[in-house]
Amino acid sequence: MALQVVGAGFGRTGTNSLKLALERLGFGPCHHMFEIRDNPDQLRYWSAAARGELLDWDAVFADYRACVDWPSARFWRELAAHYGKAKVLLSVRPEERWIKSVLATIYPAMRDRVTREPDHFHDTMDMAYELIVEQTFGGRLDDPDHAMAVFRTHVAEVQRTIAADRLLTYDVAEGWEPLCAFLNVPIPDEPFPHVNSTEAFHGREREKEHESAATKPS
Repeated sequence: MALQVVGAGFGRTGTNSLKLALERLGFGPCHHMFEIRDNPDQLRYWSAAARGELLDWDAVFADYRACVDWPSARFWRELAAHYGKAKVLLSVRPEERWIKSVLATIYPAMRDRVTREPDHFHDTMDMAYELIVEQTFGGRLDDPDHAMAVFRTHVAEVQRTIAADRLLTYDVAEGWEPLCAFLNVPIPDEPFPHVNSTEAFHGREREKEHESAATKPS
């Protein structure tokens, strides 16, 4: 199936909430970094992309109708061109809140990957570190002023590149209405799925650590 929605927003802009919302609206499955975490077969594609290899996007997204979050957001330009009929969603949030969330969640997970024993999570964080920290932020994601400047430049570049009638710049705090209007679907009779707060992120990390410890031989 061809992608119908391409997410161009950086991670930690409500992308997991957006994934769940898109799936509720009929644009699922929706690709997200969680897909790589949970599906080892996906990692080979994105590790190759991190090495600079060209990907067969139709193979990568064969089972998906939408994508949000990293690593696909790193390739928003290529995906928007390849899937010329897809709508483009640029998820945003106030930049100070965004970088605070990044530095409290995904950055430590990527930075500290070197302290973990080799496993799928370690290899996923290796890929993420290369695509996000090195290639997107020039190795300076931990410099808030630099990271926020990259964030602003990215938003402006997407808005400059994608035709206005194909693009929605969207904060998940706005809820269903602008998203449903953009995608021309009815508004669900249920709350918008606001998930994956910093606290929830750390709760999952603790669960993974406990699971990993439980599976190690004593």
